[in-house]
Amino acid sequence: MIYDRVALIGLGLIASSMAHAMRAGGLAGRIVGHAPSAESRAAALAIGFCDEVFATAAEAVQGADLVVLCVPVGAMGSVAAEIGPHLKPGATVTDVGSVKQAVIAAVAPHLPDGVHFVPGHPIAGTEHSGPYSGFAGLFRNRWWLLTPLPGGDAAATARMRALCEAMGANVDEMEAEHHDLVLAVTSHTPHLIAYTMVGVADDLARVTDSEVVQYSAAGFRDFTRIAASDPTMWRDVFLTNKDATLEILGRFTEELFALQRAIRTGDGEMLFDYFTRTRAIRRGIIEAGQDTAAPDFGRSKAGR
Repeated sequence: MIYDRVALIGLGLIASSMAHAMRAGGLAGRIVGHAPSAESRAAALAIGFCDEVFATAAEAVQGADLVVLCVPVGAMGSVAAEIGPHLKPGATVTDVGSVKQAVIAAVAPHLPDGVHFVPGHPIAGTEHSGPYSGFAGLFRNRWWLLTPLPGGDAAATARMRALCEAMGANVDEMEAEHHDLVLAVTSHTPHLIAYTMVGVADDLARVTDSEVVQYSAAGFRDFTRIAASDPTMWRDVFLTNKDATLEILGRFTEELFALQRAIRTGDGEMLFDYFTRTRAIRRGIIEAGQDTAAPDFGRSKAGR
């Protein structure tokens, strides 16, 4: 056991998967939770991944050794303000947001002295959300990035690392600013492009809804999978990681113009060289164990 009492604030995919993984590994003595929705709280009890649920976050965190903020990035500050006065001295607070600088700025001022803040980000997920979507293997061989604060408690960080590794994750540490730039490349901008491409298809009057669905090729199917992600979460991500996302979007636009010029001028050599170079990225992802070459990308329920 790593923590005696864990409080999950927000009971969606990540929280429920953490609870399943902690139960499977005997990593927590008692798991409690809170969600604004009574339906989500009831589901957490029915599924059994929470021992107890509370109507308020303030109640849920009392006596907890670890508090995990699993709410949208835009809600982190208000939740931190609510729970701050009720946190146990010596407790650790972490989060699962995919933006780190904005979360640190929103959360840290509300945490009292003696409470350790270890910001985190599990790079794992599916297009599904809600308490019923979680499963114990979600984090297996996926990266969990920690962005400890300068001068933060080393023991609290080490304990959080141990929990992540025990749930099957690979753990790395980096500065918050660097994290946000990396994620703008690997996650945030690709999601924005996916939303845009699906929006373009929806706007084309000559393509009916049934044709888009019926004749979807692999590329468009992948875009729709990404664009099915939670809209509240992604709205907050783009608003809170604005600078890094805009920088990467600018670079993407430059590359897109170069490809557009090559297509217009018939520069097949440039296109071939470009596609050959970028194809190597996909091979690298598979070789790093972060995906599979299987046709379904290993994301079927059977693969869980």
